[in-house]
This record gives sequence, structure tokens and C-alpha cells, in this order.
Amino acid sequence: MKLYHGSTEIIQHPALEKGRKNNDYGKGFYCTENMELAKEWACQRNSNGYADEYELATDKLNILDLTKPGWSILHWLSILLENRTFSLTPVQQEAKTYLLKHYNIEYSLYDLIVGYRANDSYFTFASNFLNNEITLSQLEQAMTLGELGIQIVLKSQKAFDEIKFLKAHRAESDVYLKMFSNRDNSTRQTYKTVREKLDVNGIYIIDILRGYETKGSRK
Repeated sequence: MKLYHGSTEIIQHPALEKGRKNNDYGKGFYCTENMELAKEWACQRNSNGYADEYELATDKLNILDLTKPGWSILHWLSILLENRTFSLTPVQQEAKTYLLKHYNIEYSLYDLIVGYRANDSYFTFASNFLNNEITLSQLEQAMTLGELGIQIVLKSQKAFDEIKFLKAHRAESDVYLKMFSNRDNSTRQTYKTVREKLDVNGIYIIDILRGYETKGSRK
């Protein structure tokens, strides 16, 4: 697997202990298969950066791929709620308690996780769903806006032992910060259309709390 990591520095030797525990999937090394996206991530502090390129051998790794059938966006949300910190409304707190009980995954058993990336905009979409403001299908639609892509996260020392640095690609802030801003602004504008559309037959978080069984999910 060819991976890229956006950073303000060249990271030749990624290390598990350097990861931040409050990221989407907890402590780990966050990558993408899209070099252009990695360059955008590298320049979000309004400074030049790098898309560090790696090769990862996956044949020995236990992989949790949340994009595969059998997993739902609610499983992704349960992981997000376990790791990210934010103030919760009463409805969101009830939703968190329910999702952690019914959709919790023992993701610590995996070496590699594949799933959505929740930057500020996408985190807002998830928050709106948890606050009963949009339906499940609207959330699923929103998470595909802007083509932010899927992130790949190394979660175990075994995974870190299988990654090899190849080279670093320069990312110019005056180019890629603008690309990121344009992508984010376009996503937010499109999301407003999704959010404002009344989904009378959709499933809200309150329906799930009342015991509505969602399809295609391991519960």
C-alpha cells in the first residue's frame, strides 16, 4: 500500500508514541492514499510542508476497514465519540451513551484502521446528526462531500514495523492552503443544501435511541 502523510516536516521514522490520543481513531499515524490531499493537510497552518511518501506491507496486518459491508457510519461515530473531546448537548450525550453501548468496536485489536476523516467541517456534520438535526442518510451523504477521501491509520507497533519511508514531496502553502480552503468552503455550501432539505422518511438519532434497527450494521 502506497501512503502519504501531510506534515510541516519530513518524517522518515514514524513512531506510535508520537501520536495524539484525541485524534479521530486515537493515537496513531494518519495517512491517505491521495498525495494531493496530503499536501493540503500539510499546509493548513499557512506554512509550507511535505507529503511524506511511504510503502506499507499489509499482508501480516489485522485491518479494520470501516468502508466494507457490515460496518456502518454508526460504528465510525462510536470510535469518534470515544476519542474526540467536545461539549455535548443532552441529546448528544444520550446518543453517545447509546452508540458506545450498541456500536462499540474493540479497535485496539487491529493494526490498521481504514475510515472517514473528520476535519472541522465533517465533525460538524457528525455533531448535527447527534443533535437530531439531520438524518442518518443525510449524514452519510454529507461525509462524501468535498471528496475528502478515506484515511488510513497505523495503530500498532506491528504496523509501524511494516512501514518504509520513500521520499518527501514539497507542498507550497500558497497553492495548497488555497486548495484546502476552496474544498472546505464548497463542502460547507453543499452541506447547507443537504441540511435544509426535509427528510421526512429519514432516520434521526432519536429514532435510533427509541430502538429503530438500522440496516446493514453489526449491532
